Amino acid sequence: MNIRIKWLRDQLKSMKLDGMIVSNPVNVKYLTGLEEEGIFIVAPKENVFITDTRYMESVNNKLTIADEIVAYDIRNMSKYDYEGIFMSCTDVGFEEKYVTYEMYKKYLQMYQVNLVETEGIIENHRMVKDEEELKWIQKACEITDEAFAYVKDILHYGMSEKELCFAIEKFMINQGADGLAFDSIVAFGENTSMPHAVPTNRTLQSGDIIQLDIGAKYQGYCADFSRVIFVDEMKIEYKEAYDFVLEQQRKIVQNLKDGINIKQEIKNREADYRLKHYEILHSFGHGVGLDIHEEPILNSKMDLYLKENSILAIEPGVYQQGKFGIRIEDTYHIKKNSCINLTKSGKEYSVVNLKNT
Repeated sequence: MNIRIKWLRDQLKSMKLDGMIVSNPVNVKYLTGLEEEGIFIVAPKENVFITDTRYMESVNNKLTIADEIVAYDIRNMSKYDYEGIFMSCTDVGFEEKYVTYEMYKKYLQMYQVNLVETEGIIENHRMVKDEEELKWIQKACEITDEAFAYVKDILHYGMSEKELCFAIEKFMINQGADGLAFDSIVAFGENTSMPHAVPTNRTLQSGDIIQLDIGAKYQGYCADFSRVIFVDEMKIEYKEAYDFVLEQQRKIVQNLKDGINIKQEIKNREADYRLKHYEILHSFGHGVGLDIHEEPILNSKMDLYLKENSILAIEPGVYQQGKFGIRIEDTYHIKKNSCINLTKSGKEYSVVNLKNT
């Protein structure tokens, strides 16, 4: 049996649950490898993937006898089939963080069981990556680094944020990426003050600051990376903010290792922000994997011990509304006694002199 499904069955047994309905497509992929639309059910006697006729051929082509998963076409399932899945069951787990109230009512009607919250057990398990996952994340990071080097080669006056964004996506795919880990953030000048700026037709000019937040996806796994480029010059206020952000990242990273609870470390970083009168607009980092934002989320409310082979993106930032923003972000592999930066691009000041098209 699939080792992840076996793990889940053991967890459900310890929670005294008869089975589980897995609705989050990322968790379905994690457990089964399937990306087709549907839900995955861990029942007492079998594992069932319920989909519809659009995906049946694709699913059956992917499943093998070793998977021990039955693929059902939900359109052709009878009332008996539904009732039979959880026959004689009382308590069945469901994903309360993902399931809508409408879906919850539907599950109650379909399966006639008591639905029990599972408190993100699959997401928590996903925090620690296996050897194959680590390999795929590292490849995603390599492609992302290559994309950043490519960006510096193609910048020119008059290039728009949208144009650069499209070029990055095309480059990553040509380098072997599945696609983007998330919608790229490409911002010039005053637009960099918005942490999640959406690319516009704003064009590149002399004296601009460029904020990039990009990441490739490889075999379903994500990379997360941010850098800043200065066009022709680096203004004094930019340098001050850049130095501060880089120092905050270094202070966090120096303590990242297995067994560390960094709640106090994040509190210290927040104190540094207050001393400089900088507003904190987002967390200092987050887990990365099949999702670009996974557990843990690094803020002062987090009370969680890091585990070896977790992957974290560390991303402090400073933003001056309507003026500029600076964020530096890297993807780190947590090891026994330290951490390894998987995004290798340098963090020295990057000042470029451009030419007109």
